[in-house]
Amino acid sequence: MGSAVRPAGRRLAALLASAALVSVVPGCANGSGASSADEATTITALDYYTDSTEHAQWGERLTACGRTAGVRVEHRSVPGPALVSTVLRQASSRTPPDLLMLDNPDVQQVARTGMLTPLSRYGIDFSGYARGILSAGTYKGQVYGLAPAVNTVALFYNKDMLDEAGVAVPRTWDELEAAAAELTRPGRYGLAVDANATFEGSWQFLPFLWSNGGKETELDSPQAVQALRLWVDLVRSGSVSRSALTWNQADVHDQFAAGKAAMMINGPWRISALKDAQDLHWGIAPLPVRKKGQSLVTPLGGEVWTVPRSASEARRKKAAQVLACLNSPGNSLAVAKEYSTVPSRTSLAAEYAEQTPSMAVFADAVKRARARTSRVGVEWPKVATGIYTAIQSALTGEATPEEALRRAQRIATGS
Repeated sequence: MGSAVRPAGRRLAALLASAALVSVVPGCANGSGASSADEATTITALDYYTDSTEHAQWGERLTACGRTAGVRVEHRSVPGPALVSTVLRQASSRTPPDLLMLDNPDVQQVARTGMLTPLSRYGIDFSGYARGILSAGTYKGQVYGLAPAVNTVALFYNKDMLDEAGVAVPRTWDELEAAAAELTRPGRYGLAVDANATFEGSWQFLPFLWSNGGKETELDSPQAVQALRLWVDLVRSGSVSRSALTWNQADVHDQFAAGKAAMMINGPWRISALKDAQDLHWGIAPLPVRKKGQSLVTPLGGEVWTVPRSASEARRKKAAQVLACLNSPGNSLAVAKEYSTVPSRTSLAAEYAEQTPSMAVFADAVKRARARTSRVGVEWPKVATGIYTAIQSALTGEATPEEALRRAQRIATGS
């Protein structure tokens, strides 16, 4: 999904510092007391796939890839918000997992501690990935994580509602405002977005910021102000519900599926549920840009697999083999089909889009999608906090877009 587990708070900062100290200590034990050769018969894997079905699916995939590597994989899942703090505590106690899944914005925070192993050390194949996808698992020029499949956001629209209103699918911001206004009726909004006070709100705003030439490093720029003013105008006109200030992406989906919104901004992970909705005829289009000729740039979502540093080189080698298997074309395609996401390799994504037309818009978007950490690195959590704080201030009318983004810039830079 689009939102990510976020390191935050003094306790987690202390864990990051502690993990950094531990990771550089040579010869740290892995907790089992066994030799490297003995340890290489079994490896551990940690992720946040706690849903019973999803946990079972990934367990089967890990077991199969473990079999190809000649090891048994012990699979454990923890809730998303607890993943990073859990693995950092394990690093502090010198018992890290051998294979670790991370939401891609968290890679740099964890890699900075020194507890991850560069994948180039094990001859992992990095060819065929779009630049943005590869950068999502990169820290200081080293690739630490690879994602079997990725995602981003697009515009979902109700075909029947647009046809009834005689409204074309919007391609520009002006068209979006006009369409949303025309589609708004009693009991129905023209557009549903997630503008809540979390990183999901920031995630949904990024395409408007980036596509308009705005930068995370200059949140108070005119381009950023234009993007935020669009959102303000949509809410003030009544085309977007003020409840968007508290909605998450699941709430946005529910509004759209129930016919209470004619359009929504969301990700491909919602497609399977939409297919199950009866009498709902929907389509997907790229998010509108401010004016024709601008290139759409969306944020890159998806989880990457990494190999933490442990005392056992044999276990790390086996973990890297399992990681390579998870990212093989066959598994990448299987993951994409299972979760309505996009295979990470560009050629495979193109092939997949031809076979699955509903994914074509997303497959095209991820070719230009940008990792949230690509420009600001480990500072992304502060930047994201600044963005969603500005959204809340501006949409409630507490501040103008200019004022809200000046505050956002101060939050992002810590000034």
